[in-house]
Amino acid sequence: MSIKIICDSACDLPAALLEDLGIEELPIVVIKGEKEYFDKVSIDPEEVYSSMRDGEVFKTAQITPITFQSSFEKHVKNGDEVVYIGFSSGLSATFQSANVAKLSVQEKYPEAEITLVDTKAASGGYGLVVYEAGKVLMNGGTKEEIIETAKFFSENMDHIFTVDNIEYLYRGGRVSRTNAILGGMLNIKPILEVNDGKLVPLEKIRGKNKVLKRMVELIGERNIDSNLSSTIFCITHGDDLETAEKLKSMISEKYGAKEFIINQIGGAIGAHVGPGSLTIFYSKRKR
Repeated sequence: MSIKIICDSACDLPAALLEDLGIEELPIVVIKGEKEYFDKVSIDPEEVYSSMRDGEVFKTAQITPITFQSSFEKHVKNGDEVVYIGFSSGLSATFQSANVAKLSVQEKYPEAEITLVDTKAASGGYGLVVYEAGKVLMNGGTKEEIIETAKFFSENMDHIFTVDNIEYLYRGGRVSRTNAILGGMLNIKPILEVNDGKLVPLEKIRGKNKVLKRMVELIGERNIDSNLSSTIFCITHGDDLETAEKLKSMISEKYGAKEFIINQIGGAIGAHVGPGSLTIFYSKRKR
């Protein structure tokens, strides 16, 4: 009996890294007009961001219980134990779909071993949880060790991020219309975090360079372990690799960090935060 880790496309990890770790990724649904697409499968992030710049409004929908059921059943029939590490239940109904599918599969296969872990994380923060759990799997860890690792990093994952255009947060119901208009007029960039699985405003900064500097400063203020040089950071971006690389240099210079994962935000998250978004994720505690 082997162990299979499943995640969804809101983790924003590079496809090659997921493949190396043997992790299956299920796509969240991205909706453009009347047409539905599968994130990173039938629509790529570049198309999402290009269309958003042209004024297109995207929506997303959770992965259906049927999709989860098909995946879970496939692995259960193969004799595998399944661990689904999921996108925050506070931001999507996808985790609920996974739970519905789990119950359905276990009715059919009472001995099926299916464990669900709600990371209460998003994008690269969620991705780092998946990555750390995947490393345990690759090193021959048990299911219990994989679950324990996923829970530890879920509880200690820090999210620091900003958006280039506050209008996208308004469309997603995260800020008021008045704040969106004023933010655009005054070039105010919000810094946000994910707290208990939900998106929460943290600070408002005027100007892009100032917001990047403040994001990097917040790492030192929020970190619990003193040694950040051995911490792995994940930086994800909304079609702005140049600024993501700049953030990497700033973090490396200030804290001596050497290990980074940099990747583009996919459509599942990008549809709500828009082009130009920038994020920093890391674990505030060492394991």
